[in-house]
Amino acid sequence: MNATVNADPAELAKFSDLAHRWWDKDGEFRPLHDINPARLAWINGLSPLAGMRVLDVGCGGGILADAMARGGATVTGIDLAAKALRVAQLHALEAQTAGLQYREISAEALAAEQAGSFDLVTCMEMLEHVPDPASVVRACATLVKPGGWVYFSTLNRSPKSFLLAIVGAEYILNLLPRGTHDYAKLIRPSELAGFCRAADLELRHTRGMAYNPLTRRTRLNDDTSVNYLFATQKPLDLVP
Repeated sequence: MNATVNADPAELAKFSDLAHRWWDKDGEFRPLHDINPARLAWINGLSPLAGMRVLDVGCGGGILADAMARGGATVTGIDLAAKALRVAQLHALEAQTAGLQYREISAEALAAEQAGSFDLVTCMEMLEHVPDPASVVRACATLVKPGGWVYFSTLNRSPKSFLLAIVGAEYILNLLPRGTHDYAKLIRPSELAGFCRAADLELRHTRGMAYNPLTRRTRLNDDTSVNYLFATQKPLDLVP
Protein backbone atom coordinates (compact mmCIF):
# COMPACT_ATOMS: atom_id res chain seq x y z
CA MET A 1 0.00 0.00 0.00
CA ASN A 2 1.13 3.52 -0.77
CA ALA A 3 2.66 4.96 2.40
CA THR A 4 0.86 8.24 1.83
CA VAL A 5 -2.59 6.64 2.03
CA ASN A 6 -4.30 7.49 5.33
CA ALA A 7 -5.25 3.94 6.28
CA ASP A 8 -4.11 1.24 8.65
CA PRO A 9 -3.51 -2.04 6.75
CA ALA A 10 -4.46 -4.04 9.85
CA GLU A 11 -7.79 -2.20 10.08
CA LEU A 12 -8.52 -2.83 6.39
CA ALA A 13 -7.67 -6.51 6.78
CA LYS A 14 -9.91 -6.76 9.85
CA PHE A 15 -12.98 -5.49 8.02
CA SER A 16 -12.16 -7.33 4.79
CA ASP A 17 -12.06 -10.64 6.68
CA LEU A 18 -15.61 -9.98 7.87
CA ALA A 19 -16.87 -8.64 4.55
CA HIS A 20 -19.22 -11.55 3.85
CA ARG A 21 -21.02 -10.80 7.13
CA TRP A 22 -21.90 -7.13 6.48
CA TRP A 23 -25.53 -7.78 5.58
CA ASP A 24 -26.24 -10.41 8.23
CA LYS A 25 -28.44 -8.39 10.59
CA ASP A 26 -27.79 -10.83 13.41
CA GLY A 27 -24.04 -11.11 12.82
CA GLU A 28 -20.96 -9.11 13.72
CA PHE A 29 -22.39 -5.91 12.21
CA ARG A 30 -25.73 -6.16 14.02
CA PRO A 31 -25.14 -2.91 15.97
CA LEU A 32 -24.62 -0.97 12.71
CA HIS A 33 -27.91 -2.28 11.35
CA ASP A 34 -29.65 -1.45 14.61
CA ILE A 35 -28.38 2.15 14.86
CA ASN A 36 -28.82 2.92 11.16
CA PRO A 37 -32.49 4.04 11.26
CA ALA A 38 -31.77 6.55 14.04
CA ARG A 39 -28.75 8.13 12.37
CA LEU A 40 -30.51 8.14 8.98
CA ALA A 41 -33.56 9.91 10.45
CA TRP A 42 -31.33 12.50 12.13
CA ILE A 43 -29.48 13.27 8.90
CA ASN A 44 -32.67 13.40 6.86
CA GLY A 45 -34.32 15.66 9.43
CA LEU A 46 -31.57 18.26 9.23
CA SER A 47 -30.87 18.03 5.49
CA PRO A 48 -33.53 16.10 3.54
CA LEU A 49 -31.84 13.53 1.33
CA ALA A 50 -34.21 13.51 -1.64
CA GLY A 51 -32.43 14.91 -4.69
CA MET A 52 -29.12 15.38 -2.88
CA ARG A 53 -25.73 14.28 -4.19
CA VAL A 54 -24.23 12.42 -1.24
CA LEU A 55 -20.83 10.93 -0.43
CA ASP A 56 -20.43 8.26 2.26
CA VAL A 57 -16.78 8.10 3.38
CA GLY A 58 -15.73 4.75 4.83
CA CYS A 59 -18.92 3.11 3.61
CA GLY A 60 -17.88 -0.47 4.38
CA GLY A 61 -20.54 -2.88 3.18
CA GLY A 62 -22.93 -0.03 2.35
CA ILE A 63 -25.45 -0.11 5.21
CA LEU A 64 -25.86 3.69 5.41
CA ALA A 65 -25.10 4.39 1.74
CA ASP A 66 -27.83 2.00 0.60
CA ALA A 67 -30.36 3.52 3.01
CA MET A 68 -29.57 7.08 1.86
CA ALA A 69 -30.01 6.05 -1.79
CA ARG A 70 -33.36 4.52 -0.90
CA GLY A 71 -34.19 7.88 0.68
CA GLY A 72 -33.93 9.54 -2.72
CA ALA A 73 -30.28 10.66 -2.79
CA THR A 74 -27.69 9.94 -5.44
CA VAL A 75 -24.98 8.29 -3.39
CA THR A 76 -21.32 7.47 -3.86
CA GLY A 77 -19.80 5.21 -1.22
CA ILE A 78 -16.02 5.05 -0.88
CA ASP A 79 -13.77 2.75 1.12
CA LEU A 80 -10.33 1.15 0.90
CA ALA A 81 -11.48 -2.32 1.98
CA ALA A 82 -11.95 -3.96 -1.41
CA LYS A 83 -13.84 -7.02 -0.15
CA ALA A 84 -16.35 -4.91 1.76
CA LEU A 85 -16.94 -2.82 -1.37
CA ARG A 86 -17.61 -5.93 -3.44
CA VAL A 87 -20.18 -7.02 -0.88
CA ALA A 88 -21.76 -3.55 -1.02
CA GLN A 89 -21.91 -3.65 -4.81
CA LEU A 90 -23.43 -7.12 -4.81
CA HIS A 91 -26.06 -6.11 -2.27
CA ALA A 92 -27.00 -3.04 -4.34
CA LEU A 93 -27.49 -5.29 -7.36
CA GLU A 94 -29.53 -7.84 -5.44
CA ALA A 95 -31.66 -5.19 -3.75
CA GLN A 96 -31.93 -3.19 -6.99
CA THR A 97 -30.99 0.01 -5.20
CA ALA A 98 -31.00 2.89 -7.67
CA GLY A 99 -28.73 5.93 -7.55
CA LEU A 100 -25.86 4.18 -5.79
CA GLN A 101 -22.24 3.57 -6.78
CA TYR A 102 -19.08 2.52 -4.96
CA ARG A 103 -15.40 3.32 -5.46
CA GLU A 104 -12.20 2.05 -3.90
CA ILE A 105 -10.53 5.38 -3.17
CA SER A 106 -9.48 7.42 -0.15
CA ALA A 107 -11.28 10.59 0.90
CA GLU A 108 -8.07 12.56 0.35
CA ALA A 109 -7.63 11.27 -3.21
CA LEU A 110 -11.26 11.94 -4.08
CA ALA A 111 -10.96 15.46 -2.62
CA ALA A 112 -8.12 16.18 -5.05
CA GLU A 113 -10.33 14.92 -7.86
CA GLN A 114 -13.81 16.24 -7.01
CA ALA A 115 -13.57 19.24 -4.68
CA GLY A 116 -16.90 20.88 -3.89
CA SER A 117 -18.91 18.18 -5.69
CA PHE A 118 -21.29 16.94 -3.01
CA ASP A 119 -24.31 18.43 -1.26
CA LEU A 120 -23.80 16.22 1.77
CA VAL A 121 -20.95 14.07 3.11
CA THR A 122 -21.21 11.41 5.80
CA CYS A 123 -18.31 9.82 7.67
CA MET A 124 -19.77 7.48 10.25
CA GLU A 125 -17.95 5.10 12.61
CA MET A 126 -14.78 5.54 10.57
CA LEU A 127 -12.53 8.25 12.06
CA GLU A 128 -11.47 6.03 14.96
CA HIS A 129 -10.00 3.52 12.50
CA VAL A 130 -7.56 5.75 10.57
CA PRO A 131 -4.06 7.01 11.53
CA ASP A 132 -4.88 10.67 10.82
CA PRO A 133 -8.54 11.51 11.42
CA ALA A 134 -7.93 15.25 10.95
CA SER A 135 -6.87 14.53 7.36
CA VAL A 136 -10.19 12.79 6.69
CA VAL A 137 -12.10 15.73 8.19
CA ARG A 138 -10.19 18.13 5.90
CA ALA A 139 -10.96 15.95 2.89
CA CYS A 140 -14.67 15.85 3.75
CA ALA A 141 -14.67 19.65 4.05
CA THR A 142 -13.05 19.94 0.63
CA LEU A 143 -15.51 17.51 -0.97
CA VAL A 144 -18.69 19.26 0.19
CA LYS A 145 -20.15 22.30 -1.57
CA PRO A 146 -20.30 25.65 0.23
CA GLY A 147 -23.46 25.55 2.34
CA GLY A 148 -23.40 21.75 2.34
CA TRP A 149 -23.51 19.46 5.35
CA VAL A 150 -20.88 17.05 6.69
CA TYR A 151 -21.87 14.46 9.30
CA PHE A 152 -19.51 12.55 11.57
CA SER A 153 -20.11 9.87 14.16
CA THR A 154 -17.47 8.25 16.31
CA LEU A 155 -16.65 7.07 19.83
CA ASN A 156 -15.57 9.29 22.71
CA ARG A 157 -12.30 8.46 24.46
CA SER A 158 -13.73 8.21 27.96
CA PRO A 159 -13.81 5.67 30.80
CA LYS A 160 -17.51 5.03 30.15
CA SER A 161 -16.80 4.40 26.47
CA PHE A 162 -14.02 1.97 27.35
CA LEU A 163 -16.32 0.02 29.64
CA LEU A 164 -19.37 -0.05 27.38
CA ALA A 165 -18.04 0.05 23.81
CA ILE A 166 -14.92 -2.07 24.25
CA VAL A 167 -15.13 -4.27 27.36
CA GLY A 168 -18.91 -4.66 27.25
CA ALA A 169 -19.59 -4.82 23.51
CA GLU A 170 -16.50 -6.75 22.43
CA TYR A 171 -15.59 -8.98 25.39
CA ILE A 172 -18.74 -9.56 27.46
CA LEU A 173 -21.72 -9.34 25.09
CA ASN A 174 -19.75 -10.26 21.94
CA LEU A 175 -21.69 -7.67 19.94
CA LEU A 176 -18.56 -6.75 18.00
CA PRO A 177 -15.45 -8.75 17.09
CA ARG A 178 -12.73 -8.38 19.72
CA GLY A 179 -10.23 -5.73 18.70
CA THR A 180 -12.75 -3.71 16.68
CA HIS A 181 -11.81 -0.57 18.60
CA ASP A 182 -8.47 0.64 19.92
CA TYR A 183 -9.07 2.89 22.92
CA ALA A 184 -6.08 5.10 22.07
CA LYS A 185 -7.64 5.91 18.68
CA LEU A 186 -10.98 7.05 20.08
CA ILE A 187 -11.70 10.77 19.70
CA ARG A 188 -13.04 13.20 22.27
CA PRO A 189 -15.75 15.62 21.06
CA SER A 190 -13.42 18.55 21.81
CA GLU A 191 -10.77 17.02 19.54
CA LEU A 192 -13.20 16.42 16.68
CA ALA A 193 -14.54 19.96 17.09
CA GLY A 194 -10.97 21.21 16.72
CA PHE A 195 -10.47 19.18 13.54
CA CYS A 196 -13.71 20.68 12.17
CA ARG A 197 -12.73 24.26 13.01
CA ALA A 198 -9.33 23.79 11.37
CA ALA A 199 -11.12 22.51 8.23
CA ASP A 200 -13.52 25.51 8.18
CA LEU A 201 -16.54 23.41 9.09
CA GLU A 202 -19.02 25.01 11.48
CA LEU A 203 -20.47 22.72 14.14
CA ARG A 204 -24.28 23.04 14.05
CA HIS A 205 -25.58 20.11 16.11
CA THR A 206 -24.17 17.50 18.49
CA ARG A 207 -26.00 14.42 19.68
CA GLY A 208 -25.18 11.42 21.79
CA MET A 209 -26.37 7.98 20.76
CA ALA A 210 -27.57 5.33 23.21
CA TYR A 211 -27.87 1.74 22.00
CA ASN A 212 -29.55 -0.99 24.04
CA PRO A 213 -28.19 -4.35 22.83
CA LEU A 214 -30.97 -6.29 24.57
CA THR A 215 -33.91 -4.47 22.99
CA ARG A 216 -31.82 -3.51 19.93
CA ARG A 217 -33.23 0.00 20.18
CA THR A 218 -31.33 3.22 19.55
CA ARG A 219 -32.15 6.73 20.70
CA LEU A 220 -30.38 10.05 20.30
CA ASN A 221 -29.85 12.14 23.42
CA ASP A 222 -27.56 14.74 25.00
CA ASP A 223 -25.07 12.23 26.44
CA THR A 224 -21.91 12.28 24.29
CA SER A 225 -19.81 10.20 26.69
CA VAL A 226 -19.82 7.10 24.45
CA ASN A 227 -21.17 7.35 20.88
CA TYR A 228 -21.76 10.81 19.48
CA LEU A 229 -22.65 12.53 16.21
CA PHE A 230 -21.69 15.92 14.75
CA ALA A 231 -23.60 17.84 12.10
CA THR A 232 -21.33 20.44 10.53
CA GLN A 233 -21.77 22.87 7.69
CA LYS A 234 -19.41 24.49 5.24
CA PRO A 235 -19.95 28.27 5.16
CA LEU A 236 -21.45 29.68 1.98
CA ASP A 237 -18.66 32.21 1.60
CA LEU A 238 -16.05 29.45 1.16
CA VAL A 239 -15.31 28.28 -2.36
CA PRO A 240 -13.86 24.84 -3.11
